[in-house]
Amino acid sequence: MEPSNFGIESVGEEDRRYAGSRFAEVRDAIFANPYQDVWGRDGEPPLPNYETTLSSVLRGILPFGQPYLFRQASERAVDSHADLRWGPDGKGFRRLVHPNGVCLTGLWEITEETEYSGYFGKDRQALVVGRYSSRLLQRGETRSLSLVGKLFPTTDPNHAAPLRTASIFSQEDIGGDHTEYINDAELRNAPDVTPWRQGKGLPILLVSGIVFTLADKQSTVRQVYQVAELGKPPREPTRAPAFMRLLVAPDQPRIEGENLDFRDEVMAQIFDKGDPIPKRKLTFHIEVTDEGATRDILGFVRRTFKNWRRIGRLTFDDAVISYNGDFVIHFNHPGWRADRNDPATANRRPLTRE
Repeated sequence: MEPSNFGIESVGEEDRRYAGSRFAEVRDAIFANPYQDVWGRDGEPPLPNYETTLSSVLRGILPFGQPYLFRQASERAVDSHADLRWGPDGKGFRRLVHPNGVCLTGLWEITEETEYSGYFGKDRQALVVGRYSSRLLQRGETRSLSLVGKLFPTTDPNHAAPLRTASIFSQEDIGGDHTEYINDAELRNAPDVTPWRQGKGLPILLVSGIVFTLADKQSTVRQVYQVAELGKPPREPTRAPAFMRLLVAPDQPRIEGENLDFRDEVMAQIFDKGDPIPKRKLTFHIEVTDEGATRDILGFVRRTFKNWRRIGRLTFDDAVISYNGDFVIHFNHPGWRADRNDPATANRRPLTRE
């Protein structure tokens, strides 16, 4: 996709007609066009680096011109539940933040007793398609690593009927962190924000914070009520944890390499270079708590938590770095609720077909 071609950033008919999708359909889409036929094999082309620039996040901001694309994209991310956004030309849409990623497939499992509903309940298992991403690529840079996912309420990868999915979002400090290995990243649905770590990227961070807040009131927290409502009987009350974090299991290998691209680090957790057959799994522990406090001073956000509890694991057994993984797959951002357990308190109305 050329830098000047952004695709459809706003809500379109593809978003309005969404009624669910099949896991196999989404899986096949992200594996259809890898940048490297076999990851790490000699002779394969280098991985692309799609840059997030100030001009791209400001494109269309002036009045009397084209629409402000970033505002459209932010609102669409909240309003659209579509799992794949192909667009009329089949080339998808340009991600304005976190454009570089690795897509993964695996299983969400809750193994402990909880007081929560839906797929936070004990023994619940769901197929997952995830995307591990960052704006900056290399080890040694001040990056903000992020893992998002969509849960399919089934363990059958060939389930025939379309299913509506639930989204999870987790990230390091939004301003960036100094994590050298993905093993050490603490990915939370409510990350800290240290703006000055962005350096030259600070204007992009400031614009992003303003636009996300205008689109959905709360720009630094993604509630997890969608998981608590997945597979829940309609009359059963929603009971969602306030906070969730994902931690790499301590027995995962630590992938060495100076200036290593995080995408290669993620792939090396599962594959041997040049071999298309997965050799290992990448496992995250799922932890939750309802006890947390936030201190926000002029955009500098620090959060403290108590009593994290480990309730399950998220295990990925396959992965790909692909064009469709960067431009076509879409993850709905759960819209803000004043009360996370009450849909009537949502900041935005559900998307309806026009």
